[in-house]
Amino acid sequence: MLAQRTVSRCGACGAVLPVATASLEQCPNCRAAVHACRQCAHFDTGRRFECEEPVPERLADKNARNDCAWFSLRVTVERDASPDSTRPGDIRRGFDNLFKK
Repeated sequence: MLAQRTVSRCGACGAVLPVATASLEQCPNCRAAVHACRQCAHFDTGRRFECEEPVPERLADKNARNDCAWFSLRVTVERDASPDSTRPGDIRRGFDNLFKK
């Protein structure tokens, strides 16, 4: 089984953001605004005003910094597929367990 980790990534360049993002204004890699709609956990292109929360008006630029009260930085769970994260025997054992009767 592959190891898992929780990370926040920049919506513009995909760089991993540092853990202390509460005070972080910009991505250290590309300088994109962190407190923006595209970085938010509530951002959803299929919803009204592209937000899951009841925002009163649409924000035109989803990449620009805003002061939304509902902002919550998007955090995802990723599989850590680096070579030292798993042992080859673990992978083989997991594969064999899939087909046990």
